Amino acid sequence: MGDFTHFNEKGGARMVDVSGKASIGRTATATARIVMRRETMELIRSGGIHKGDVLGVAQVGGIMGAKRTSDLIPMCHPVALSGVDIEFALDEEYCAVVITATARCTGQTGVEMEALTAVSLAALTIYDMCKAVQKDMAISDIRLLHKAGGKSGEYAAE
Repeated sequence: MGDFTHFNEKGGARMVDVSGKASIGRTATATARIVMRRETMELIRSGGIHKGDVLGVAQVGGIMGAKRTSDLIPMCHPVALSGVDIEFALDEEYCAVVITATARCTGQTGVEMEALTAVSLAALTIYDMCKAVQKDMAISDIRLLHKAGGKSGEYAAE
């Protein structure tokens, strides 16, 4: 299975052994967007969603998701996160909430999956809180924007 590190020599799944790696500072930033009708975005902005502060709850949901990544993604190592920041921007042109999350740790493996999980859970939380007013919202463009630290070095999306 050559370059696929999550498979053993017999082709079975395995969790990569990172015990020989040095603990170093690592960061990753990911993004996602949730597209909605203008009326839904205005309700979020004005605090008119009956379930409460949509972006405040989504921020907590995204942080909780980052912290639970290894429980959700089968081959992820538990990571001692040193920080997770989540920001939201209202994209007026495309009528969307853009979510950005940065995860940080000092450890033996990266935090890309934690950042990606954070934006995914934040988007799902927004959907959950707004589904009573709109069921056809679309979550899209979940991707890694930047990572630093580790053997593969720095990555920045174009």
